[in-house]
Order: sequence, then structure tokens, then C-alpha cells
Amino acid sequence: MIKEIRAKVFGNERINADEGLYLLRDAELLDLAPLATHVKNLHNVPDRVTYVIDTNLNYTNLCDAYCSFCAFYRTDPSDPSAYTYSVDQIMDKVGRAAEKGVTTVLMQGGLNDDLPYEYYLEMVRETVRRYPSVMPHYWSAPEIWQMCDVSEKSPREVMQDLWDAGQRTMPGGGSEILNNRVKQIVSRFAPKDTWAQWTEVHEAAHEIGFKTTATMMYGHVETDDEIVETLQHIRDVQDLADANPTNDGGFTAFIPWSYKRENTALGKQVEQEAGPNQYLRIIALSRIFLDNVPHIQASWFSEGRKTGQVALHFGADDFGGTLFDENVMLAAGFYNRTTEDEVRALISDAGYRPAQRLTNYEIVREFDREVTVPLVASA
Repeated sequence: MIKEIRAKVFGNERINADEGLYLLRDAELLDLAPLATHVKNLHNVPDRVTYVIDTNLNYTNLCDAYCSFCAFYRTDPSDPSAYTYSVDQIMDKVGRAAEKGVTTVLMQGGLNDDLPYEYYLEMVRETVRRYPSVMPHYWSAPEIWQMCDVSEKSPREVMQDLWDAGQRTMPGGGSEILNNRVKQIVSRFAPKDTWAQWTEVHEAAHEIGFKTTATMMYGHVETDDEIVETLQHIRDVQDLADANPTNDGGFTAFIPWSYKRENTALGKQVEQEAGPNQYLRIIALSRIFLDNVPHIQASWFSEGRKTGQVALHFGADDFGGTLFDENVMLAAGFYNRTTEDEVRALISDAGYRPAQRLTNYEIVREFDREVTVPLVASA
């Protein structure tokens, strides 16, 4: 089958789900690299890899979703480790990030029933008003549904309110695996318990003009078929966005990462975490299958620096961000940090020219390929 798939890919034809499943299960790993690189180069400057200076802030860890893969959430407000920050407290954190040169703040948190609808809108307005150089990359699909619950509005109405407040991009969290069987296992009590709910939020966002990302957390209870099903759903949503000539909304990037089992309830069902070979296979498959999504992001953060570098040769064209203040993966016992200089050095050392981008993938600075700082030990 690999010959037929190769002919399709180099003929710029779309592969189907059965062919995607073959690439995931049976194809030689090294056969995927040239196919993925070809598709990558159709979408992007071949010798350039982008990155963003960003941070990941959390406004509350109180949550009633009970996701079994999460070690971050708290359910009891009296828990000494529980917190909910005011808008002003979050703005202080955004301000400190802006002083570091951060251009994107990714905001995520628990599903906290005590937060009013206006809290979310004010967070966006104040970010835009106080820090115009920072793009608010806020609220994934589960949080949008939380806003729908407290406001009694539809996802389309909530996304319009956020647009009117000044937000233009949204992260793709809450997808995990876009399959209802998996969702019932990993988040049985969450409002994100069907793939259709995640899809509805992103379709509404795209209709308004939002640029969003799509994500996938794999390596837990999903099957290979369900990974391909996830990619199919994402490709279908992007096809719908591309068919709408009235706005510029759609996915900018796809970002897969492997599940980290430490300190999580789901970890009892997962004997071993997915390794680098599986990650590279999924990166390559994603690039080949998602022929309508412009960018595939390699994660130095979740997979380690060296694996992230190798992923650039398996179809990824973006190296993610600096993530100065990430706490969700940290709660699962996974600590990994870097600097902008090191990100540029890692990209250069992998054989590419680094380019700093914004959340919407607008390029703001390009660099020659050179190692700018000594590389630290791989995580």
C-alpha cells in the first residue's frame, strides 16, 4: 500500500482513513518522513521553522469536570492548594509576561461554577486595553461550554461576545481524542463528553473569523482507529471553514502530545507512556493526513528537546513556544523549561532557520541559521 500512498502524496492527492491507518500501524517509520516533508513544504517555507514567545497562565484550578488524565484540578474551595485569581491579579501576571517579551498568553483553567460570565469577557477586554502587544489566546472548548452554562447563550453567541471584547484566536484544548467512547472514559462528568461539542465550538469560532488550533492527547486508552478518527474530524472541520468565503477563520495548526501518567487517576489504566517513535509517527501522519491545516507543531515541551528536533524532519514546521509559566503538565510530574535563545538554537541545530511568529502565524523576526547559545541537556 505504501507505493499507492506515495503516489497520492506526491501527486498532491488526499489520503483516506484506511490509508492513514496503514501509515500509523504498518508502514516503516522512515518511509513517512519524505512524504510528510513534501506536504510540509507545500504549506511552508522549506528551510524555516517558527516559534512564539508565549506563556501559559491559569486563572483557577477549581474544576468539576473530574478528568481522569488531569492532576491539576481541585474540587474543594477550602483546599489550601485551590485558587481563583481576580481579573486584576491575572493582569499583573500578563504584565510581567509582557515585560519578558511575551506576545501570546494562553489562558486555561478549571470549570469553576462560581465565576460569572462577565469575568471571562472582562479578562479579554482588560488584556487588550492594558497590553496591546499581547494576543489573548484564551479559553478552550470546555470553558466555552462553561460560559454557555452560566450565560444561557449558545457557543456562537459566546464566541461573538469574545470577538467583540477583542479576542481573535483560541486554543484547541479539550479535544484529547475526538471519539465518544474515549471521552466517556477520560472525562465522564465533563461538559466535553462528545466530540460534537468540541466541534461545535470551533465551527462557531471559525464562522466568526477566529483562528484556532486543534490538539490531540494520545497514548492512554485510545485505539489506532480512534486516532485516525480524530484526524478525520479535524480535517472535516477545516474543510467546512475553507468552504466559507465570508471570513478568514479556521485552524492554524495541529498540536499532538503524549499523555503523562504521573499523579493522575487514568495512569492506573496505562502501563507505559508513548515513546519518541510513536510521536514521530503521529507527527508525520498528521502532516500527511491534515492536508488542509497549514502548520504542524513539534513539542519540545512534552516530548523533550531532541525528539522535538527530529520531529522537524517528520513534517513539523513549528517549534511551539517558551511556555514560561506552564502548570498543568507540571502537576502531572513533568517539568520542562527553555528560553527563547535556546529555542532558536535548537531549531538551528536541527538544520533550519528560526523565525519568531505571533499566535496567528504572522512572522515578526527571521534569523540566520546558527547556534546562538550552547544547548542544555535534553529533557
